Amino acid sequence: MKTNGLKITWFYGFFFVSGFCSLVYEVVWLRLAMAKFGITTPMVSIVLSVFMAGLGIGSWAGGLFIRRFDRSAAVRPLRLYALVELLIGVSGILAPLTINAGASVLSSAGQNLVWNSSAYYFVSGAWILTALLPWCACMGATFPFAMAAIRRLSSRESSHSFSYLYLANVLGAVLGTLVPAFFLIELFGFDGTLHIAIVLNAILALTVVLVSFITPPAQGANSERTPVTGASANARSSSALWLLFTTGLASMAMEVIWIRQFTVYLGNVVYAFALILAIYLAATFIGSSAYRKWMRSHTGTIFSAVWVPLGLAALLPLLFADPRLPLPEAGESTIAGLAWGAVRAALGIGFFSGPIGFLTPMLVDRRSGGDPDRAGAAYAINVLGCILGPLLAGFFILPWAGERWGLFVLALPLFAVGFVSATSNRRMAFGGTVLAALLLIFLTKDFGSKFQHRIELRDHTATVIATGEGMSRRLLVNGVGMTKLTPITKMMVHLPLSFRPKPAKNGLVICFGMGTSFRSMLSWGIDTTVVELVPSVPKLFGFFHEDGPALVHSPLAHVVIDDGRRFLDRSSEQFDVIAADPPPPIGAPTSSLLYSQEFYSIIKPHLRAGGIVQVWCPGGDTATMSAIAKALRDAFPYIRAYESIEGWGVHFLASMQPIAACTPAELAHRMPASAAKDLVEWDSDETAEDMFDDVLSDGEKHLSDFIKADPSVPPIQDDRPVNEYFLLREAFHQP
Repeated sequence: MKTNGLKITWFYGFFFVSGFCSLVYEVVWLRLAMAKFGITTPMVSIVLSVFMAGLGIGSWAGGLFIRRFDRSAAVRPLRLYALVELLIGVSGILAPLTINAGASVLSSAGQNLVWNSSAYYFVSGAWILTALLPWCACMGATFPFAMAAIRRLSSRESSHSFSYLYLANVLGAVLGTLVPAFFLIELFGFDGTLHIAIVLNAILALTVVLVSFITPPAQGANSERTPVTGASANARSSSALWLLFTTGLASMAMEVIWIRQFTVYLGNVVYAFALILAIYLAATFIGSSAYRKWMRSHTGTIFSAVWVPLGLAALLPLLFADPRLPLPEAGESTIAGLAWGAVRAALGIGFFSGPIGFLTPMLVDRRSGGDPDRAGAAYAINVLGCILGPLLAGFFILPWAGERWGLFVLALPLFAVGFVSATSNRRMAFGGTVLAALLLIFLTKDFGSKFQHRIELRDHTATVIATGEGMSRRLLVNGVGMTKLTPITKMMVHLPLSFRPKPAKNGLVICFGMGTSFRSMLSWGIDTTVVELVPSVPKLFGFFHEDGPALVHSPLAHVVIDDGRRFLDRSSEQFDVIAADPPPPIGAPTSSLLYSQEFYSIIKPHLRAGGIVQVWCPGGDTATMSAIAKALRDAFPYIRAYESIEGWGVHFLASMQPIAACTPAELAHRMPASAAKDLVEWDSDETAEDMFDDVLSDGEKHLSDFIKADPSVPPIQDDRPVNEYFLLREAFHQP
């Protein structure tokens, strides 16, 4: 449709670009906040909640504000819309600066704040609120401002304008999730990707301003609100708002559960999270498209037909996450594994997300009748549910009920609405959905059922499984194997401690795992601190080591539940040895934050004179190994590298002072008897000297050899997580 020189369809393009940019900002801001304030679930929840809160506040406040211009022509709300899009682009510059400044202030002036405390989260959360909320509110305000312009341009389109804009925004969000994750970040880093979004927002704002000049200034002024009658009037009742709140809460809470359910099939990589979000958004787009087509040719209601099966659809992930389902769990390559995992996730998520995409714009349209004020308030209620959903799922439902019963709890209100809305001819269909739901709950199995003998613990961060017997015992976090009983984890601490010419007084282990490295460091009789992100992991120490519970109570042992990087950033303590063992695989999400130049700059002040940092790398493609070597080279003047026992992985030893070369006999001689005994615990036919010889016999590895293999790749930085984003390299068969 075209009205006096302005095509209504242009708004579709505007909101497509706006949705794309908004998701780019959300991803970058979340990553930046985790790097500065801690890789913890509470921090993720804070950032996401602030983002959603801003959308809700902006939608509500924008609707109220635009009422002041009821008598103005379309040009006024158009230019206001252009202004908020320009401000959103400015946020790409100012928000990161504000977050960085807050981290610096908190680090220097907030020493009295205890790590992992409610006070710390309150202060850091308040700073994130200050840094992000105004810009997120601008994103929320785009809806009522654009709706006000459409209302003045086309009375026929205005009654359904929210769903029109929502459809375009969601489609843009789908690409805003996939394109950065699969292409832009690997090519340009987070900073470069952010600059692309800034440019797009600036072009969008300029285009809207130019378009406003072809809109006649006297056009469409109208002080009267569009009357809303019939079904729309009914939807304006409080029940419509409760339904919007329910759909927002349920969908976002379930998204937290989906990530735990399907990551085991998609792999512990950043692409897994991007795919789950993109599948949810794509299904939402399909549902919204179906609503747009339906409302053009129907005047009645389809409310009951959509709600009746919704509770059952919410439980379908139980079926498609069942390990017995005859679908491959992985392929020979990451791409094949992602593809099959995406099939599982799409089947499990899509049949719920599609109806949500249908219902949300339908409820907002019918409540608002095209009125920006009513639409803003209704959408804000939906966003309020989106804010509470992740918090409820992460901090209460998952730790208390787990994935299976967590989905059941969230589906209960959907079944209740389905029962109430079911007309007489749909009561039998509703009964069928209840029966099918019960079959899903009691006949399907979780991923953990693959392990017959296991201990399973849950907390707000992860689901942790300890399984196996003897040397075959394993630790899994959210279904991903973290480690096994291997002397490699012993060597992570025995090697740097033995390379020191003088006995160490204390040491730090980053990542608890099975507790093997922590236990080995304690065997030296030194004060030992270990930092672990997942609270449930140290509780399983006794499963893997019988003496674990006793060791935890040693006066020399200190177990800290926190993000390792934030712990160092907040602490002033110095150590003789720091052993870092980033979580596997090499491309695990956020693992680059423990390989980056910025991480090493945080570590260096915590090393005493002669202190040594041990970084274990399980290996990777040439680009990853080159980027890791460059980051170490740029941070430390003295580095030694050795291939580990069993030929798996590389031990990097880095220091600010020279690390003298040693023979296996010299290294073994420096060990106390208890440490030597620990080293050979699982290789009783060998001596400590033999174990060191296994490491040193292949010769020292030189950083130049790693770097020469791919000299063009940048060092790993917070902005360039080379190890995490690798799909393009794999697709083009780089070694």
